[in-house]
Amino acid sequence: MTLLPNDYGGAWTLASTIQRSGIGLHSGLESTVRLLPSDQPGFYLSWSDNAKELIRLSPEQSRDTQLCTTLELGTRKLSTVEHLLAALAGCGLTHVHLEVSGHEIPLLDGSALGWVEAILEAGISSAPNARLVPPVVKEPLVFNRGNSVITATPAETFSLVGMVDFPYAAIGRQMFNIELTPTLFVQEIAPARTFGFVDQIENLKKLGLIRGGTLDNALVCDSDHWINPPLRFENEPVRHKLLDLIGDLALVGFPKAQVLVYRGSHGLHNDLAAALLKSSCQ
Repeated sequence: MTLLPNDYGGAWTLASTIQRSGIGLHSGLESTVRLLPSDQPGFYLSWSDNAKELIRLSPEQSRDTQLCTTLELGTRKLSTVEHLLAALAGCGLTHVHLEVSGHEIPLLDGSALGWVEAILEAGISSAPNARLVPPVVKEPLVFNRGNSVITATPAETFSLVGMVDFPYAAIGRQMFNIELTPTLFVQEIAPARTFGFVDQIENLKKLGLIRGGTLDNALVCDSDHWINPPLRFENEPVRHKLLDLIGDLALVGFPKAQVLVYRGSHGLHNDLAAALLKSSCQ
């Protein structure tokens, strides 16, 4: 058993089973996730009412849903998967079985830190089989949605550059770059919490969203100040945007590339993930 891998080149699973429960951000309903060791490469899911049927998770199941990533799994859907998947992949895990009760992953404190703590409590062990081959970026990839842009260019390691630009003075323009390793993920990205805006809360609730959002699981910005400080990082918003990106790339794997994203969204992340999946199949 080890604490964290040094890099993303190995094959790792959990040393024991661990469980967490909590409220979903959008549904406001409680759900439970058990994380179990696995000898199969990749991330697999089963529902608690049908634990024997394993579903291999794939970026092809991702759906661009408002304010979260949802996986379409046959006749069921599982929402707000990005923080948990970011924690699994960010910590270097490559073989994991998820058993889920409910249809939305618990938000916990709004970051990936609670999932990282669960992973470290369970422990990490070498997996018995090789990992899935990560995608290869042979030439630059560029995607945009309106004024939002994401690029991936070949590199020696997996590195990220995130940029945000909000009309709220408390955030404004922020940039953060990191050459990702499991240790740096835990220290610099995992604690960054989701955030929202006072002037959007009522509209989102009318749309049936953020029913589980509270001041304990999300940062709330009111123009030039935060309702519930202190922040964990001065630039916590842009770090959280990179957390979401890591979660949205988790199912396709981390390429040796520099990924740059300006004003990222789950839809934009999924555009890149789809292109990486296509490149890995060629």
